[in-house]
Amino acid sequence: MAIPSIQTIPSEVAKGLMGVFFDLDDTFTTSGKIPAVSYQALWDLKNAGLKVVPVTGRPAGWCDHIARMWPVDGVVGENGAFYFWFNEEERRLDRRFLYPEDVRRENRRRLREIREEILAEVPGAAIASDQPYRETDLAIDYREDVRPLDREGVEKICGIFARNGATCKVSSVHVNGWFGEYDKLGMTKAFVQERWGLDLDAEKVRFFYCGDSPNDEPMFRYFPYAAGVRNILRFSDSMKFLPSFLAAREGGEGFAEIAGTLLGKRQRCLQAPGRLTTSGD
Repeated sequence: MAIPSIQTIPSEVAKGLMGVFFDLDDTFTTSGKIPAVSYQALWDLKNAGLKVVPVTGRPAGWCDHIARMWPVDGVVGENGAFYFWFNEEERRLDRRFLYPEDVRRENRRRLREIREEILAEVPGAAIASDQPYRETDLAIDYREDVRPLDREGVEKICGIFARNGATCKVSSVHVNGWFGEYDKLGMTKAFVQERWGLDLDAEKVRFFYCGDSPNDEPMFRYFPYAAGVRNILRFSDSMKFLPSFLAAREGGEGFAEIAGTLLGKRQRCLQAPGRLTTSGD
């Protein structure tokens, strides 16, 4: 099924947006780097008065840095295990985990056992280089710092997580596994409610999501207005839920394209508030 271009999003939708949520790897980045255009696009969104929140599978250590130093309103990390935000009034980083430390500690012990099984049974798989900075999950590298595994290898990793009772999600670079009933969407809802006092179910048409891989499916299914950067097409035949729009470019350049389109249509609509719009405007 063809995904409509991001250029077809109505201007009235862009005008009504309150914020943008976005994935990091291969959505905000390109080949593991943050292009200047995507970081500038993040500043452009922020300076336009929109709320911006990364929603990622990356670790707590990265999220500490992102929440402190990026122009964001907070960050949801490790596929929904927590959110962090920088408290401007008290000049400190605040953290909100779903599970308390004793539960996280026991889960890490169980994940260490799964780690040994995966390394023994899946040749070529490796522990992700960012694993030491994680609080809640196990990240298996299948194509970031290792020779890319084929689909059979990725499915075998997922099967090992499943037989041990763990949840498993595939990102563009890692297979992440954890214990507990949570995902990116659940913690994003909690963030919106607890930080902004909003019911996301009632306000979701005012938020936009950008992603690139299967672990973004809950977000694509939930948000009426979501876009994939072009490299999502690599996974599209294995996904049940696709975004409503598609960028022409990949990775960070695709993110910049999406942000620029939203801001351009928003600005034109604000300059001509009485003009009627169409789906292709």
